[in-house]
Amino acid sequence: MRRSIATVSLSGTLRQKLEAVAAAGFDGVELFEPDFTHFPGSAADLGRMAADLGLTIDLFQPFRDFEAMPPEAFARSLERAERKFDLMQAMGVPLMLCCSNTSPLCVDAPALAAEQLHALAERAARRGLRVGFEALAWGRHTSLYGQAWDIVRRADHPALGLILDSFHTLSLRDDPAGIADIPGDRIFFLQMADAPLMSLDVLQWARHHRSFPGQGDFDVVGFYEQVLLAGYSGPLSLEIFNDVFRETPNRRTAVDAMRSLLYLESQVRERLAARAAAPAPDARAASALTLRGLAEPPAAPAFAGVAFIEFAADEATAPQLDVQLRQLGFRRAGRHRSKAATLYRQGDIAMIVNAEPASFARSRFELHGPSVCALGLRTAQPQAAQDRAIALCSQRHRSPLGPGEVAVPAIVSPGGNLVHFVDAALGTDGLFAADFVLDEGQAPDAGLQRVDHVALGLNLDQYDTWTLFTRAVLGLSLAESQELADPFGLVRSRAAADAGRNVRLVLNASLSRRTLTARTVGRRGDGGVHHIAFACEDIFDTVARLRARGVAFLPISPNYYDDLPTRFDLDAALLARMREAGVLFDRSAQGDFLHIYTRAADEGLFFEIVQRIGAYDGYGAANSPARMAAQAQA
Repeated sequence: MRRSIATVSLSGTLRQKLEAVAAAGFDGVELFEPDFTHFPGSAADLGRMAADLGLTIDLFQPFRDFEAMPPEAFARSLERAERKFDLMQAMGVPLMLCCSNTSPLCVDAPALAAEQLHALAERAARRGLRVGFEALAWGRHTSLYGQAWDIVRRADHPALGLILDSFHTLSLRDDPAGIADIPGDRIFFLQMADAPLMSLDVLQWARHHRSFPGQGDFDVVGFYEQVLLAGYSGPLSLEIFNDVFRETPNRRTAVDAMRSLLYLESQVRERLAARAAAPAPDARAASALTLRGLAEPPAAPAFAGVAFIEFAADEATAPQLDVQLRQLGFRRAGRHRSKAATLYRQGDIAMIVNAEPASFARSRFELHGPSVCALGLRTAQPQAAQDRAIALCSQRHRSPLGPGEVAVPAIVSPGGNLVHFVDAALGTDGLFAADFVLDEGQAPDAGLQRVDHVALGLNLDQYDTWTLFTRAVLGLSLAESQELADPFGLVRSRAAADAGRNVRLVLNASLSRRTLTARTVGRRGDGGVHHIAFACEDIFDTVARLRARGVAFLPISPNYYDDLPTRFDLDAALLARMREAGVLFDRSAQGDFLHIYTRAADEGLFFEIVQRIGAYDGYGAANSPARMAAQAQA
């Protein structure tokens, strides 16, 4: 399996792009011609630079506005092509991408397009080069892969083949099923790109909003499956035009890119294996599996819940967290055997405050102040979960262990926080009994039972990274992205959850620098957890107990409660209780949702108390404007 990426997909100078691509483990690159135009060296210099980094230059692109042109323009384009062939030979590039014509001079004449592309391929062949023809989604007369294949077949030259790009096909909602009927050796190159579903001019969509496979909403797995069923055996490449990627550190982007390809391969492998094992097995699927060497990480883990949430603190801020957690009804349940860390418990919730000077958590504190530094997720196969993460480009983390302490597989998540995979067989107390000197005493709690969800505030350039991480590494399913209204801008939000809804994460990134999300992220550098939601059985009883403990809740405008009956058929007594308690309400076809927020602490962290009724599966997104307005006014 050869993996490649277009240089246009990353930020930086051409040398910096190649170094990032090589560091991420790619085999080659597609050279986007403008990158070479501004390169301070010759074509031969570039070829040597790539080779020194262990990279091949697999494709030179794009060669524009060539086919189906008047004779004078055609003649000029042949001369233009010869100059590009000169560069390709000096660089050692075997293939040129010729994209379908967008010129107003182009005529709708497939036979003429085939004749002229045959002539181009003949000139390429004299130099030992090849040409791939690609249908642009906005091509003047050729926009579908079927049209491009018809022209290539008519041209009938061994040095001319088809180049496929998932974006151009899927953005037009063209059915990729016909790709499987194209001879695989006539497909010269494959470019993959995902994208969010948008109602936008396809050219603007293509040039600003593409994303890596697994970050968008396209069925890129189905597309790639059809290409492999055709018998394609060439490189798997990425061509991503994205405004955010153009300013994101390219090392991070390159890692995301590799993770996306490995994830894509693993998903397609599962589909092909299912085809090959079906009662009427698909021989083409079995052949594709045999020939491709597709990535095969361990299966995505099944989660049993959140085992713990860990905060980084120091001797000064740990007491402040102690007060805050005790107000929320948590009791001090133990002291770590070898670290300056304290365990707090309530229901099935475990919170750890880590003030150990030499720990990873301490380094996070020094960077960002008191904040969540780690999540523990319960799973029956913790080592397999870590192995999957490492296979998909995550970094392993090993915590120092004292005598008798439990080794818990862990990884570093995007942004630097830790994710621990805790063996579900340890039960609720097994892990803590080994690592902590437990206090068996009891204390009245507030009725909080479990972690409902954890919300992260992210920089905008981390949003796609986390989307891919949650989907690929953690195996969570993602809901549709939403845009929520803060008084000072919009916040993009997307929820991720496992099938059993035992682990729920909500990803938030601000489109403005003035929202509370943006300000919280700004204080914490790389972003991180900005609020934690706890589930209870009776929110009114829990809120009353928490108020008695001194918890300050976010005040909600009386106008909100005046408006609720215009949107929902509500019992008057329930409405009165919500108004008095400051509880918010949402309803879906599956059930109801009651929730309330605490005031944000100085570092921006706040808590949410929720009660799910029936099979309600959302997060009260309709109430986010009420929450953010109240926070802005508090």
